[in-house]
Amino acid sequence: MTSAQHLATIERLCSADFPAEHGRSDVGTAGPGYHIAELATSEDFWEDDGTAWEETEEQYEADRDGLSELLSRRWGAPQRVSLRSVFGRTASGEDIPEPWGDLSSHVPDVHLWKADHHDRWVALGVSQWDKELPFQLLAVITEIDPP
Repeated sequence: MTSAQHLATIERLCSADFPAEHGRSDVGTAGPGYHIAELATSEDFWEDDGTAWEETEEQYEADRDGLSELLSRRWGAPQRVSLRSVFGRTASGEDIPEPWGDLSSHVPDVHLWKADHHDRWVALGVSQWDKELPFQLLAVITEIDPP
């Protein structure tokens, strides 16, 4: 997908209704109060010596930063929010609302805006569940305030 397609997906989800139940959507996952768009997904790293992993991590972070610049033209500079403490709170048993609780387990930080005219939060992050698994560029659109 191109940056224009990513922006179109984000804009569409800013206006889309949220589903009543958790499940898959045409672009990722969704649930009550949120959409998570999987904008890009890399290959896995089962056969990698570490070189491709590092290059892919850098590329996905650069893609996030480039898309972040485009969204900043619409909504101003993003807040840069670490989700590490949210993950710690979730791990210690605190009930963190979705999408934030689950997101914190595989996305260390996000670029975050309050979308004008939509009253929704928009977050961009790079996900990776484990060293062998793919990276994903994610866009989160939610009415649920960040913890």
